Amino acid sequence: MNTVPEPRTAAALAARRSKTDTALLRVRESIVRLQREKAQVSVAAVARRANVSRTFLYANPEARAAIATAIAEAGDRRTRILVEQDDEREATWRERALNAEEALKTAQTEILTQRTRIGELLGQIRDLQADWTEKAIQRITTENTTLKQRVRQLTADNRTLDERLKAARSNLRFQDRRVADLEARLTGPEPPA
Repeated sequence: MNTVPEPRTAAALAARRSKTDTALLRVRESIVRLQREKAQVSVAAVARRANVSRTFLYANPEARAAIATAIAEAGDRRTRILVEQDDEREATWRERALNAEEALKTAQTEILTQRTRIGELLGQIRDLQADWTEKAIQRITTENTTLKQRVRQLTADNRTLDERLKAARSNLRFQDRRVADLEARLTGPEPPA
């Protein structure tokens, strides 16, 4: 048996090996491009980008290993990203909790201050109510009633004076027209004799 391949067979094998190496190079470049673009690495995506068949990717051990490694790295990277996002969220929630705790302390202090102020004001109201005797309340009520009557009287007087003022202005306008008419007659042309 002859173990040395014929020259045509050797050339065909070399061409096939060259074609396979070129396809493997395109597969590796496609994987790198997908990773750079942060796109999902899958057999279908690599096959499309590298312009090779899926059968080639499944049949060739180097291509299959490169895709498996890329998918595993993507999974690890995705896990790290998720852990980082969880840590960021946890820090945000921790900060929010601390802010809420601080706001709660501030609100409780404000509530205590307001309650103290309300108590003081209620005490002042009670003090004021205690000082008013029945006689003082009667006197103030009488004064209030008198003042209201005085306001009504002044309003009526004001209305009467306003009407008189309007009438006087009207009379003045009438008199002004009459004077102007008389002046016009006096200075007008003399009647023919």
